[in-house]
Parts: sequence; C-alpha cells; structure tokens
Amino acid sequence: MIQLFNINNYHIDTSTLGNLLHGPIVTEFEENFASYVGAKYACSANSASSLLFLSLLKYNTTIRIPSTIPIVVPNIIVNTGNKIEFYDDVDWVGSYYNLHDNIFDSAQQVSRNQYTDLGDDDAVMVFSFYPTKPVGGCDGGMVVSNNKETIEWYRTMTLNGVSFDEDNWNRVQKVAGYKMHSTSIQAYIANENLKKLDAKNERLEQISKIYNNHFGLSRTSKHLYRINVRDNVSFLENMKSVGISCGIHYKHCHNKECYSWNGGVLPLSESESTITVSLPFHEMLTDKDIETVIQAAEKFRYRA
Repeated sequence: MIQLFNINNYHIDTSTLGNLLHGPIVTEFEENFASYVGAKYACSANSASSLLFLSLLKYNTTIRIPSTIPIVVPNIIVNTGNKIEFYDDVDWVGSYYNLHDNIFDSAQQVSRNQYTDLGDDDAVMVFSFYPTKPVGGCDGGMVVSNNKETIEWYRTMTLNGVSFDEDNWNRVQKVAGYKMHSTSIQAYIANENLKKLDAKNERLEQISKIYNNHFGLSRTSKHLYRINVRDNVSFLENMKSVGISCGIHYKHCHNKECYSWNGGVLPLSESESTITVSLPFHEMLTDKDIETVIQAAEKFRYRA
C-alpha cells in the first residue's frame, strides 16, 4: 500500500529520559524548536488543541474561521465560550492562518524562521505534533512567541497552574490551571523528527514539482497535496482498491447544528467537501510510487 503519510518509528530507551513527564528532553526540544522557527521562547503541551484552547480563554467574542477546517477548531471556540463566524476559504489548507488577533494556528506548517517572518514580537504561533503533521510525534503541541511573559503564562497554565521548577516541591500554585503539559516521550519523538525536517522538506519540494507539472497546479504546502476530482468518496475507494491511500482535507463545518451558526451557504467550502482529495505526499515516496499515484489518479479522477 502506498501510504498517504509517513510516520517514523522509534525504539526508545526510557531510562535515558530521566523524568518521563518533565525530563531534560522537554526543555531541549522547546529550545530547538524555538530556534528553528525563529522565536525566543517556546512552551510545549500535550496537544496543539490544548494550546488553542488556552489562547481563546480570555475572549468572549465571535471568532472568524474558515469553514473548511479540522473540527477541533470550531469545537475549541465553542468550548471556550466564544461564538463562531465561518467564512469561505479553502486556499489556507496545508498552511497556517490567523485564528484571532495575534494568534496564529500553524498546525499544518513548520518552516525555518516562520515566526520571525511575522514581524510581531507579541504574536503567538501554535504548532501541532500529531503523528501525520510536518513534525510528527506522539501527539503534542508547541506555542512560540518573543514575549517571555506570554510563554510563561502558557507554561503555568499547562502545568496545573503552578510555577515551573525542576524540583516539584519548589513549585508554587499561582492559578487554577490545567493538566496539559507534554511528556518526555512526546518531546523525544518530535525532536528526532525536527532533526529530519530540512531533508524531508527538500524531498517534498521535489515531489510537489512533479505533481504540479503533471496536474498543472502550483501547490506549495509541505503537508498536503490536494487535487479536485469528480467525487472524492468514490475516488478514495477506487484508489484504495489499487493499493493507494488518499484522504479528504477537509469537509466544511458551517452547517453543523452543534455550532449554531446561521450565516447561510458558503458555496466554495461546500463544493470543496465533495471534490477535494489529498494524494500520497511524504518523503519516503519513490519516483516509481509517484508515477503509480499519478497514473491511478488520472484513471479515477473523473469517475462518478
């Protein structure tokens, strides 16, 4: 089977990690990741969802998001007591977007100096280490900023509301926080994959060029490669029948009753939900694999 994503496997000697919850690898990974994206400070967590949740807690407002989005985002908005306004945008998929104010959701992109390029020292950018993301891991997330006070707030809130200290007995309860901290195992896996990211992205650029040349597109994402087909459900089934795994990223969310949004029809998002597919796109694909995918995609692309 030609897989949609590649997930690296690791054998971990946990005896080298010290404290499995807050071992030195956690701090090492935070520093390495901050340096990679060009930020001064970073705080890891058990998931990017937790960090987005914390980011929106202080608001009591309407948050505008694309309708074509992972359902975790509208769930977070509702669960933090905010309201949703959906808008019609499918081009952001595979990249990052402005969630609200100076909060950026970059679950689908990790690139060198990405934070620096924002040009805002108070901005916060949240990344995901879900296994299939650019820096995959055993789930997990990271928030970065050049504002030290902001990152220390996230650190306190993810650590049950206590100040961080290597010695547990020296920690001081400051607020009613959450159990959202990352673990040494999460940090270890993501840190290993961060080391491989430049080489991975170089190969993905090569694959993207091949796909672009064939399909007449200009995709730039290093996470997903999407094309449009006549019927994405039947396309996935047909591709699977010949040993190729594809995906749908993403279905629209705006007409879900649980989100209580009455803004009407978003035609682009609704159309995209039925025609968009993601082709296999990862660094382990061979040139032969890519040719196989292209030939099969052309065979099934316009079938009902």
